[in-house]
Amino acid sequence: MSFVRKVEPKWVDNMVGGPGRVYNRSIIQSNEELYNSGRLFAHNVIEKGSGVGYHVHHGECEFYYVLSGSAEYNDNGNVITISAGDVTYTGDGEGHGLVNNADEPFEMIALILFEKQKTE
Repeated sequence: MSFVRKVEPKWVDNMVGGPGRVYNRSIIQSNEELYNSGRLFAHNVIEKGSGVGYHVHHGECEFYYVLSGSAEYNDNGNVITISAGDVTYTGDGEGHGLVNNADEPFEMIALILFEKQKTE
């Protein structure tokens, strides 16, 4: 499978129960595009006061790669500031969330991979 396409952005309100809205571009459109090894590959821009609600991953892990800005990142209850160039990893059974309290937008890439490859 090969393709070239435009990725249309959309606003997502209260992403995973978080405050405000997130400007989201879903880079993949289906699990098959990640060979059934994951379910999300996305580019997100988060405005001041907005964020991704705290959530726990089950049977999967998630990476964030920060492109620009800074945000308060909740890593299993430990809140730290992350900024451009940082990579976060949240494993199976672990939780995370973030809020952008800075004046500038926070921009990141998110990737969710399954613990085991799906065969369905």
